[in-house]
Amino acid sequence: MFSIPQRTSRLCDGSLTRRDWLQIGGCGLLGLSLPNLLRNEARANPAATTGGKGWGKAKQVIFIFLQGGPPHLDLWDPKPEAPENIRGPFKKIQTNVAGIELSETQPKLSKCADKYTLIRSVSYSPKGLFNHTAAHYQMLTGYTPDRVSPSGQLEPPSPKDYPNIASNVVRLKPPEQPMLPCVMLPRPMQESGVVNKAGNAGFLGRAFDPYYLFQDPNGAIRTDDLSLQAGLTPERFKNRAELRDLVKQSMESIDKQVAGWALDEYYQKAFNLILSGRAKKAFDLNEEPANLRDKYGRHTFGQSLLLARRLIESGSRFVQVNWPAVANGDPNNDAWDCHAGILKPVRDLHGPKLDSGLSSLIEDLHERGMLKDTLVVAIGEFGRSPRMGVSTSGNGNAPDGRDHWPYCYSAIVTGGGIPGGKLYGKSDGHASAPTDSPVHPIELLATIYHSLGIDPATEVMNDLNQPRPLVDAKPVLGLFS
Repeated sequence: MFSIPQRTSRLCDGSLTRRDWLQIGGCGLLGLSLPNLLRNEARANPAATTGGKGWGKAKQVIFIFLQGGPPHLDLWDPKPEAPENIRGPFKKIQTNVAGIELSETQPKLSKCADKYTLIRSVSYSPKGLFNHTAAHYQMLTGYTPDRVSPSGQLEPPSPKDYPNIASNVVRLKPPEQPMLPCVMLPRPMQESGVVNKAGNAGFLGRAFDPYYLFQDPNGAIRTDDLSLQAGLTPERFKNRAELRDLVKQSMESIDKQVAGWALDEYYQKAFNLILSGRAKKAFDLNEEPANLRDKYGRHTFGQSLLLARRLIESGSRFVQVNWPAVANGDPNNDAWDCHAGILKPVRDLHGPKLDSGLSSLIEDLHERGMLKDTLVVAIGEFGRSPRMGVSTSGNGNAPDGRDHWPYCYSAIVTGGGIPGGKLYGKSDGHASAPTDSPVHPIELLATIYHSLGIDPATEVMNDLNQPRPLVDAKPVLGLFS
C-alpha cells in the first residue's frame, strides 16, 4: 500500500503556488484551460502488489451510469411467475444464451448476451438519506455519503468530497498519448437542484476533474477549447510556449518555493493535445457511417455511447456516460424515476434507447477487437421496488409505479477480462434480494480498479491530510474468466 500526498492551493505564507501560476499563465499567456485539466500533481506507479484473475486486463473504461434507478424487473431480471403487481406489464424473452432471459423491452441486448455478463445480485443497504444524490455519491466515489455529511447528503459538490473514480484512475494511470484523460458526457448527474455531486475530483483538486462535454452528441458539438484560436497558427502557438518559458525563467525564486510541480510536463501535454487535433477529431461523429449511427440510435444516449467508443479509441482512459435525464425527472421525458405509469415510458422511451445504444456499443467494441482491453460497466444507483404501488423511500407511488430499491438490482459488465454469456449472482423469486453472490456497488468499483491494474487499497490523502483507500472493498474476482 502506498500514499499519494496532497498539496494545498497556497503556501503557508499565503503566496501563490505553482498551481496558481499555471492558471494565471494558462489564461493570460495561452488562453487555455487545458493545462489545468491535464495536470498531474504527482505520478504514482503502483507495483503489482495484488494480482489474480483479471488483474491489469483493462486499459480503459466506459462507465455507463443509468442515473435515476432503472427498473431491473422490467429490463434485465424479469420474474414472469411472480404475482402481477410484481412481475409488471412486460413478458420475458429468451436471449442467445441458454438460461438467460430478459424483458421484452430489450430485444437487441437479448441477441448479444453471449458478449456480456449480467449481474443480478447488486445489493446494499443505504446509509443516510434514501435519495438519488446519496446513491450517486456511493456509486461513483466508493464512499457512503455519511462519511462526509451527517445528513447522508443532498448537498452541492464540495472540495471535501471523495473523488469520482475517473479522477482517481487518471491520476494513477494517465493516458500514454496526448488525449483527454477522462471525459464525462452528455450531462451532469443531477437530482433536483443538486448538480454533479460525485462528478468531480473532490479533494484531489480541479486539476483532475473530468473534461465535461455537457452537450447533446445527437446535434452539433462545439469543441472551441480544443482548437487553436482564430488566426493563431501552430507556429505562433509554439512561439507563445517559448514566451511562457521566458516568463518562467524570470520566476526562479517562486519556482524554488514550489519545486516539484513538473510545470513543463503538463503544459507540454496541453500543447501536444491541441497541436495533434486528436481530441477534436474524436468528437467528430460525422466521421462515422450513417448506418452505424442509426444502429446506436439517433438520440442523445445512443450517440453518447458512440462518442465514448471514439474517445476510448483515441486514447482517453475513462469515459463516463450519464443517462441524459435528471434522476427525479419526468418519466415521460426519458427519466427512469417511474413512480407512476411505468408501462409507456419503459416500453416506448427508456427501454428502446437503452437497448439500441448499449447493444450497439458492445457489438461495435467486439467487432473492433476492443473488448479485450476495454471494460464496460452499465449500472444505476439502485433498482426499483419489486412490488408496484408501495412506498419504500417516503415517495408517493401510483399502483403502476415502482419506488427506489437498493436491496437487489442488476448491472451489465463486459470486456477487460470479463467474459460474455454469463450470469453472476441470483435474485429471489421477486427480485427483491440476492440469493447468491451479492455484489456491493463499492465492490464493483474495486473490480474496476483491479481490472486496470490498480490496487483498490491504494491510499490517497483526503482534505484533512488523512490516508484513505481508493475504496475499502475487495474486487469481485468471480466476474473474470
